[in-house]
Amino acid sequence: MSDTRKTATLYRMVMPEHVCPYGRKSLWLLKRKGYRVDDRHLTTRAETDAFKAEHGVKTTPQTFIEGKRIGGHDDLRRFFGEKVPEPGATSYVPVLAVFAVAALIAVVVVWWRDGWVVASFPPTFISLAMCLLAMLKLQDVEKFSTMFLNYDLLAQRWPGYGYVYPFAELGAGVLMLAGVLTWLSAPVALVIGGVGAISVFKAVYIDKRELKCACVGGSSNVPLGFVSLTENLMMVAMAVWMLTMPGHV
Repeated sequence: MSDTRKTATLYRMVMPEHVCPYGRKSLWLLKRKGYRVDDRHLTTRAETDAFKAEHGVKTTPQTFIEGKRIGGHDDLRRFFGEKVPEPGATSYVPVLAVFAVAALIAVVVVWWRDGWVVASFPPTFISLAMCLLAMLKLQDVEKFSTMFLNYDLLAQRWPGYGYVYPFAELGAGVLMLAGVLTWLSAPVALVIGGVGAISVFKAVYIDKRELKCACVGGSSNVPLGFVSLTENLMMVAMAVWMLTMPGHV
């Protein structure tokens, strides 16, 4: 029985010391779309350079469908109508991923620790979110502190605050999660959350500035706005709740 699938030709680097990951992704994508792939390997640097010169391209892999060059992996995704993130484009995905992971962990922790007491979920979730966000900032404190200076009012008056903030956030989150030293963790969360909320509100809603948020680290493309304000307000709410509820101080 003859193979009636459409055929594509893929040129990709496959060398002993390097196999192009985008070539592998292109091959996988073509097969998922039902194509029979003529998978042609470029096995040396000289062979790769000669191919690029012949076709006037700067990168590999390169895909050809029905004799027409489609291009690299991103071009192939566009050809099939799939979304391709634009370089430098802003996105809420990183911070939403943090909140989603914090929520999932909180469900497990509350179920295991308290037998699923619903009232235990919000403080557990907020504490975990604080820890995860602090971890991302601590990956590169220098970049975080630089981005933070663009909008945080306290950091603009005292740049050293940008270096202290991730450690303060992590410490408060851990102590809140453990339910200990509330007299220390709650005021810290109240201060950093309160200053952060005021700073974000001023930068976004009063000054109308378009900035990137440092909430998930200094290399992120998360736009400063509602999500950033929510993060800070959650810390404030957590701190107020712990300071006002009997038995927490």
